[in-house]
Amino acid sequence: MRAIVCNETGALEDLVLQESQGPQPGKGEILLDVKAAGINFPDLLTVQGKYQFKPPLPFTPGTEVAGIVAAVGEGVTSRKVGDKVIATLQIGAFAEQCVASEHSAYEMASSMSFEQGAGFSITYGTSYYALKQRAKIQPGETLLVLGAAGGVGIATIQIAKAMGVTVIAAASSEEKLDFACEAGADMRINYSTENLKERVKELTNGKGVDVVYDPVGGDYSEQAFRSIAWDGRFLVIGFASGPIPAMPLNLALLKGASLVGVFWGSWAARCPQESQQNFKELIDMVETGKFSPLVTEVYPLDDYQAAFASIAERRAKGKVILSMT
Repeated sequence: MRAIVCNETGALEDLVLQESQGPQPGKGEILLDVKAAGINFPDLLTVQGKYQFKPPLPFTPGTEVAGIVAAVGEGVTSRKVGDKVIATLQIGAFAEQCVASEHSAYEMASSMSFEQGAGFSITYGTSYYALKQRAKIQPGETLLVLGAAGGVGIATIQIAKAMGVTVIAAASSEEKLDFACEAGADMRINYSTENLKERVKELTNGKGVDVVYDPVGGDYSEQAFRSIAWDGRFLVIGFASGPIPAMPLNLALLKGASLVGVFWGSWAARCPQESQQNFKELIDMVETGKFSPLVTEVYPLDDYQAAFASIAERRAKGKVILSMT
């Protein structure tokens, strides 16, 4: 099989596409013929050696796939050969075959393409866990989404609207904001040209937002936290801009607000039954037409460098997918 291999952590340009030996499923695992794989910012950090998870070298990166079950390992009961599934894994997705735990594989919605499925599990899983379990967001509350045109940003907008939440999209360009509003955002802020804190106050009649969803970090995190309402929840998702902000903790005191960490992968491993339930609810949202997963860029496996560059240079709107077919 063909696979993208990282022989040494560092530059993304050092990745190679090569023939590799196919994996075999172990106990409790399934073997997938990969049809498509989603690219996420942590994948790039892992290749660069900057992520908290550091796999032994050499390795094939990639953490989410959509494909068809080709074989099952000992003890597998929930999946069978021929099933169409989406799955998450720590590494190995950017290849024509991979193995995954049966508990981290979820049945695809019948209306989904493989490309939609490949971009679904991590972005939508993270966003739903963040809003449901961590923020405990309620219908009628107001949500501010930073980096709103990115993969998790778009997923968050779609899920929040399905949950009856008012959404303010924040992004760095009008083009990105147009895309976020097409996905369902009610209001918009261009934080390249507008003061984020002051604009939030204007849009909420001085109250502030109930929940902030921040996958970006950097310069705008503190402004967003300063815009939060009393008893608000600030969701720490990631740091796509690079710098990890140093938040003044007195803001949490003065606002009666909470800084809430969101580490979906660790939670899903610790609470697999709750994670499976979340996915059942998400798939039901798709099947009943509450939203359709958005895929904006699909690259063939041979063009993996261009796909990674779209993420690394923060040009991507929505989800970037590698197609194996």
